[in-house]
Amino acid sequence: MTIAIRPTPELAAAADARFEGIADPVEQALAVLRWAGDTFGDGFAITSSMADGLLAHLAGRAVPGVDVVFLDTGYHFAETIGTRDWITSVLPITLVDVTPPTTVAEQDAEHGPRLHDRDPDLCCSLRKVQPLAEALAGYVAWGSGIRRDESPTRAGTRLVDWDAKRGMVKVNPIAAWTQDVVDGYIAEHQVPVNPLFELGYGSIGCEPCTRPVAPGEDARAGRWAGKNKIECGLHT
Repeated sequence: MTIAIRPTPELAAAADARFEGIADPVEQALAVLRWAGDTFGDGFAITSSMADGLLAHLAGRAVPGVDVVFLDTGYHFAETIGTRDWITSVLPITLVDVTPPTTVAEQDAEHGPRLHDRDPDLCCSLRKVQPLAEALAGYVAWGSGIRRDESPTRAGTRLVDWDAKRGMVKVNPIAAWTQDVVDGYIAEHQVPVNPLFELGYGSIGCEPCTRPVAPGEDARAGRWAGKNKIECGLHT
C-alpha cells in the first residue's frame, strides 16, 4: 500500500472545511473523492449497499478502478445482488465482496433462527459491523453514500470526518445532496438503480428487516420497522 499522507483528525477537519465551500453538489462530491484518491492512493475504498450505483459512479469518475466494498450479508434481496452485478459490469470500479465468517445457517445453529427479529443489533454486528471492520483494516480511508437529509441521526454528517472507532478518515461525498440532486444525477447519467425502489422501498437493507414505506413516511421508516433501531452500526 502506497500512502502519500498519513490520516489524522486534523487532516480530516482541514479537508472538510475546504470542501464545504464548494457550492455545486456534483463538483463538491467529485472534489472530495479526488482528494481521497490522491491523498491515500490504494489505501482508500468506498462502501456500497447497492441501493443504487450513484456513489460508485462518482467514485469511478474521480478514482477509476477504486475498490468498492459490498457486505454480502446472506440476507440481501435478489434485486440487490442483481444490482451489484449490474453496477460491477458497467462501471470502472473494483468490487470487493465481503462475507461474514459464518453462513446464515451456521448463525442460526449458534444463536437460533431469525436472530434479526430477536436481537437485530447482534445480527447487524455479526453480519455487517464486524465483517466491515475486518475488511477496512486493509485501508486508511473509506467513503460512504450517507446524506444529511436521510434521517435526524445523519443531519450533522461531514463531508470529510475522522472515524475515531476505526482510526481512519471517512469521506461522505454526497452528504449535502438532496433527493432532487440524487434523482437528477441518476437520470442524467443513467446510473443503475435497485428495482425495489419502484416497489415502494425508500431505503434498502437486508430482506428480513426492510419493508416498503407508506406515502409521507421517512425514507428509512422501512428499516427495522417496529423496533427501536434506526442504524445498523456501520456509521455510528
